Amino acid sequence: METMTATTERTAARTTAAAAEPTRERAVRYLLAGLRLALGWVFLWAFLDKLFGLGLATEEKADWINGGSPTKGFLTFGVAGPFEGFYQGIAGAAWADWLFMIGLAAVGTALLLGIGLRIAAVAGGLLLVMMWTAVLPPENNPFMDDHLIYAAVLAVLALVGAGDTLGRGRAWAKLPVVRWYRWLR
Repeated sequence: METMTATTERTAARTTAAAAEPTRERAVRYLLAGLRLALGWVFLWAFLDKLFGLGLATEEKADWINGGSPTKGFLTFGVAGPFEGFYQGIAGAAWADWLFMIGLAAVGTALLLGIGLRIAAVAGGLLLVMMWTAVLPPENNPFMDDHLIYAAVLAVLALVGAGDTLGRGRAWAKLPVVRWYRWLR
């Protein structure tokens, strides 16, 4: 009788754990989707602010749409450290402005839609690491700052397929070109 009670208790415990696991998994999926959406908005907001000069980081007179350069100010006056000369050399170059703005818009849009997260993670990670190298060492820490944290979050989002929850990741994965070239996932 005692053995039967112990077996019943173990079975009940397994059943309870199995029932709780989907709830935990669901919570994690939604948490990661929320992180994806938040980080997507960070990228897209930076693009919009530099494009239209919305007055937070970019003044209206310096916006890209009216002839300002999204790279000139910071790369000319804000960089420091071992890569200062490199970044000052590309400050205000049309190709640098275009690559920077396309990168911000594409990564932000991909994250918000939940599509192409692998490419977005690589491109966004590269962009973030370059921003990190522009001000070495960081102001408040010997090496770590938010750019590296964001790059790591991008990698996690791509690895776990965070675009499938609250995003178009599943539909994107069904496209023939994405099926053929899995790295587009």
